[in-house]
Amino acid sequence: MKRLLLLFLTSWVYPACVAIVYSFPDCTKAPLKGNGVCDTTKDPVTRAKAIIQQFTVEELMSNTVNLSPGVPRLGIPAYQWWSEALHGVAGSPGVTFAPSGNFSFATSFPQPIILGATFNDNLAKSIATVISTEARAFNNFGRAGLDFFTPNINPFKDPRWGRGQETPGEDAFHISQYVFNLIQGLQGGIDPQPFFKIIADCKHFAAYDLEDWEGNNRMSFDAKVTIQDLSEYYLPSFQSCVRDAKVASVMCSYNSVNGVPSCANSYLLQSILRDYWGFNDEGRWVTSDCDAVDNIFSTHNFTSTYAEAVADALKAGTDVDCGTAYSLHLPDAFNQSLITRPDLEKALVRLYSSLVRLGYFDPAEAQPYRQLGWSDINTPAARDLAYQAALQGIVMLKNDGTLPLKNNIKRLALIGPWANATTQMQGNYQGVAPFLISPVQGAVNAGFQVTYVLGTSISGTSQTGFAAAVAAAKAADAVIFAGGIDETVESEGNDRTTITWPGNQLDLITQLEAVGKPLVVLQFGGGQVDDTALKTSKKVNAILWGGYPGQSAGTALFDILRGKVSPSGRLPLTQYPAEYTTQIGMTDMTLRPSSTNPGRTYKWYQGTPVFEFGYGLHFTTFQLSWQRQPSARYQISSFAVNGNGPADLVHFDTFNVQVRNTGKVTSDYVALLFVSGTAGPAPHPNKQLVSYTRLSAIRAGSSSTAQLSVTLGSIARADAAGNMWVYSGSYQITVDTGSTTLTHQFELVGGALQISHWPQNTAPK
Repeated sequence: MKRLLLLFLTSWVYPACVAIVYSFPDCTKAPLKGNGVCDTTKDPVTRAKAIIQQFTVEELMSNTVNLSPGVPRLGIPAYQWWSEALHGVAGSPGVTFAPSGNFSFATSFPQPIILGATFNDNLAKSIATVISTEARAFNNFGRAGLDFFTPNINPFKDPRWGRGQETPGEDAFHISQYVFNLIQGLQGGIDPQPFFKIIADCKHFAAYDLEDWEGNNRMSFDAKVTIQDLSEYYLPSFQSCVRDAKVASVMCSYNSVNGVPSCANSYLLQSILRDYWGFNDEGRWVTSDCDAVDNIFSTHNFTSTYAEAVADALKAGTDVDCGTAYSLHLPDAFNQSLITRPDLEKALVRLYSSLVRLGYFDPAEAQPYRQLGWSDINTPAARDLAYQAALQGIVMLKNDGTLPLKNNIKRLALIGPWANATTQMQGNYQGVAPFLISPVQGAVNAGFQVTYVLGTSISGTSQTGFAAAVAAAKAADAVIFAGGIDETVESEGNDRTTITWPGNQLDLITQLEAVGKPLVVLQFGGGQVDDTALKTSKKVNAILWGGYPGQSAGTALFDILRGKVSPSGRLPLTQYPAEYTTQIGMTDMTLRPSSTNPGRTYKWYQGTPVFEFGYGLHFTTFQLSWQRQPSARYQISSFAVNGNGPADLVHFDTFNVQVRNTGKVTSDYVALLFVSGTAGPAPHPNKQLVSYTRLSAIRAGSSSTAQLSVTLGSIARADAAGNMWVYSGSYQITVDTGSTTLTHQFELVGGALQISHWPQNTAPK
């Protein structure tokens, strides 16, 4: 199939593009025919070796970059390894949208931070399935690659991070469950046979959550992280992605970890990733973040020459350079005997065996995904998923009874820098959406008479729009202020220095309060800013957090505001008071509280959050009770950890909770199960999430059962060496947050049980 694809040169800022002929090679035809390339009885590695053994050294080196030229003399065309699909097929070097008509758009789902707020991993899997279907359709018509640099699974531990919107939140357990389901939807299952649907990429490995903060840049930052914190917090999501979901690709990050750049770090890429988690050579590979290999020499100053930098990266296990350092400097490294042909072949076998597993070399009739096309883009089912994700992820932070809006409210004043937002609702790594419903349009569609006034920009200081905003508020039955941060302006190179409301938005809200009309604040942006003034004001009647809710944003928001659906999202991160940013720097990677650290995330923070992790209100009330009384005592020695599979996945117990809707409104309910205790290394976490589930549409007066399954790994703690242990002692489990909680005490008795042996870094310091 001959196809035309616009491919971009590699850079973070996508420059002008060049058009190349992009086609599927066919192993049944010369010159690929023969040599075992087409022998489907052989494993992918064997077939890949049959391909790359025909490459010259120069051809091996030239194909280790993301924009690979292929080997035309062998019938292997150029290939772009870099496509994006964070929350829908997205503009990127490997993806092009048509100017109109077919393939001019793709379904634009809410950002992952909103998917995290749904606490609905089945929904995440369904969305990922749609994304991979649309990605394959784009690929079949020459508009996308087959490898997508998604998802971002670094924990969102610091509220200043500009890219936290790309993640499902701050909790390592939550991210692990999310990514386990997401990868299955993207790749077509766990280690799907015989073909991957697409290849996903878990990034950024490892300990990456800083862009550019007070002169500290991601390109040169050295993250000082204890082995205990790596094991317990920074890497569990990657373990779930690699070991359990069997992702086919991992991206090494810009930063160094404990003095060694991630893309040259054999402890990360070999000892942990490949040896410990079993990231084998059959269709699995590592890409650098874009220009991260170059940075090994240019910004980290880790080597004396570029030749040494590319040699270190290749031999550590970075198989493809998203950038140009490999193509420019591998020849020097080879001529200086810093690398060998087998080093190059190892990388290319990993890459090309993944292409074999994608069916890249096989005829179209031999695989199930080559028939997907335009009719599979933004189907009614896909549109409903985008709407449901926004609906389930919106979090109600405050309500004095003003919501849902009463029937006598007809005229609305929609005010603020997000009130008429369209593309803003997508966040970063976005594609072209089929439609974008702003809050204004959502209100109009819901039947309200709407007056829209900007009032103020997101970060502006001018108050020239205040008078018009106040006048609109006085003429309305109710006021909706839509504001907050927009990290798409700040991220990919910038972090925030404060977590206060930006610009003069609070000043405008104060003037709107004085009007005396019902006032609802819609707060947007992926992170959280300090809502203390809004939370304590009796004149701010309600607050909804909407994040980046995607193409159906306005519809979902007003279906909640008018009571068609009850809000049910839960905060996937902590909302800190503003002074938090003066108490700890972004460069401090430690988690546990100390004299210089108030503690990170809900697990360790010693202050009082404005709104805690897991917080979220409904239009109804719930009552919780145990379906059966949980056990009060567990014998540690009774858990069989020597059987098949990892010990951390061994079942501990299932806690069944009866959830009764005691109000008058049908509503979803997210059951969150936390454990706390004083067993194991001190200081101890305040609590930690160990299980969760979403119950759908519990009618008023009815009940539903939440089955909360807990594994040994979720209640374990890491020692200083990173080994995970189940410790004896007293524990408490708590369901939900705030005032509607259910608790139970239990004991773990017997000797401590070690359930993992974390690999130690034996490389010379």
